[in-house]
Amino acid sequence: MLTRPNPQFGPIRLAGIDLAWGERMPDGVCAIEVEGEHARLLSIGLTRGDPELISWVRQHVGEGDAFLAIDAPIVCINPTGARPVDRQSHVEFGRYHAGSHPANTGKCPRPRRIARSFASLGFRVGWDQGDGTAPGRLMSEVYPHPAIVRLFGLEERIPYKKGAVTERRREFRRYQRLLRKSLDDLFPRLELNKAAAGLLTLGWTKDVEDQTDGLLCALIAYWHWMHRGAQSQVLGDLATGFILVPRPEPPITSQSQSPRRRSR
Repeated sequence: MLTRPNPQFGPIRLAGIDLAWGERMPDGVCAIEVEGEHARLLSIGLTRGDPELISWVRQHVGEGDAFLAIDAPIVCINPTGARPVDRQSHVEFGRYHAGSHPANTGKCPRPRRIARSFASLGFRVGWDQGDGTAPGRLMSEVYPHPAIVRLFGLEERIPYKKGAVTERRREFRRYQRLLRKSLDDLFPRLELNKAAAGLLTLGWTKDVEDQTDGLLCALIAYWHWMHRGAQSQVLGDLATGFILVPRPEPPITSQSQSPRRRSR
């Protein structure tokens, strides 16, 4: 399992990437630095295209120990249809309407290309550094909808991505409200910067949505790191594709109020 931050290894950078599958849409990105028991949000924003994303990772994630949580099928070998993990996600989360989209090599050339670029920066695909010592550099696939269901204690996904604009705006406000509460209750040591704190008050636009999803992906990485992997579930496998999902123990059904956090 992943180890907790250890001073002898120094800080670790955790990044969430809401990766666009296509070539024209922006990516939502968020970076967190964890050192000891303290965590601070370093950067949140958008990148456009492969070179800008790789540059952002170089700048904000750096060359040390790091963990990337990527919302995209970075492991995909089937030429058609869906991956086994996509089907498994519907078995696990279909009743919440939170299963993943089917992915194949024809649909997702960019995620696999980005994974190769990250591999050239020293990242390997996985969720466990394996030797029980230094963290290393890892990248995992994540998916916001089942994470939202589990971390927020919901009976169904929040439908903020489809439908009429008025409905999306209403559901997105709910997403923001629950995310703010979750930050207080589940991630009280995380210090937001002003950009992230402000983002959680903005009305819906696609750019705001992408950045918010980038933040959520970073929180999935932070959750996995905080709990040494013990409160995470891995659907699928390394060979055909996997998704890392938070699994709080005991399951979250309601959340108590917590003191408001600091922001920079």
